[in-house]
Amino acid sequence: MENALEIKNLCKKYDDFELKNVSFHLPKGMIMGLIGENGAGKTTTIKAILDIIKSYKGEIKVFGLDNRKNDNKIKEDIGVVLDDMFFPEILTPNDINDSMKGIYKNWDTKMFYDYLKEFSLLPNKQIKTFSKGMRKKLEIATALSHHPKLLILDEPTSGLDPVARSEVIQIFQSILEKEECSILLSSHITTDLEHIADYITFINHGEIVLSKTTNELLDEYGIVKCTEKEFKSIDSKDYIKYRKEKYEYEVLVSNKKDFKAKYQIEVIDKITLDDLMVLMIKGEE
Repeated sequence: MENALEIKNLCKKYDDFELKNVSFHLPKGMIMGLIGENGAGKTTTIKAILDIIKSYKGEIKVFGLDNRKNDNKIKEDIGVVLDDMFFPEILTPNDINDSMKGIYKNWDTKMFYDYLKEFSLLPNKQIKTFSKGMRKKLEIATALSHHPKLLILDEPTSGLDPVARSEVIQIFQSILEKEECSILLSSHITTDLEHIADYITFINHGEIVLSKTTNELLDEYGIVKCTEKEFKSIDSKDYIKYRKEKYEYEVLVSNKKDFKAKYQIEVIDKITLDDLMVLMIKGEE
């Protein structure tokens, strides 16, 4: 399968943080959820993809093109919403439309105004009058309105109420259905990702912990809850992480079927992405 995005051994060092050999790939036409706690490296990785961060080591390819050698061509095909992105507050959506027509060859004015209408954003109102949620919707409308082949979204539903979040998620899904597009979506709201992401990539302390299909994670991974005596009977090779609670142990396993067969355990709880993050970050090996 052709990849929309491919990252190999991405390294970037700061005084207090380091990306260490980050590698993953996003197949064309798929949605990947990028998860991890604050400071884990999600935004740094995204800014490297966009060539905002310079002087990193490793290789980043977008549709097979080196992002450092084909900057202008790649930017034409990428729609971006960053968590710290902003438009000057004195501008109006009308001003945004006029500006973007000069930047993107494929800018679609009709699509932009259709999104404004769908999001209930008045085109002649200054951005300074918009709420945080309205500003986020404007960013999303702008990112989508030049028919990008790859959407890179850093916390795109941040600040939106549940109804607006649902609307935005549906738009992302419809984009995939209507157009040839791939999406890398970083979000703290993991319940959104469980419903729409084809792949999940988990980054922690600047390193990729895992990158798998969502179905594999939610169907095959599980949590075993057991007593201390039962836990001590489990081979350390058969679990990923564990956490000792007040009255029981929580044990993260990667293959529920095999674990059940080996240890004759009937009940293994289904896992959520929140569960996975907590156990991978807070659990012991």
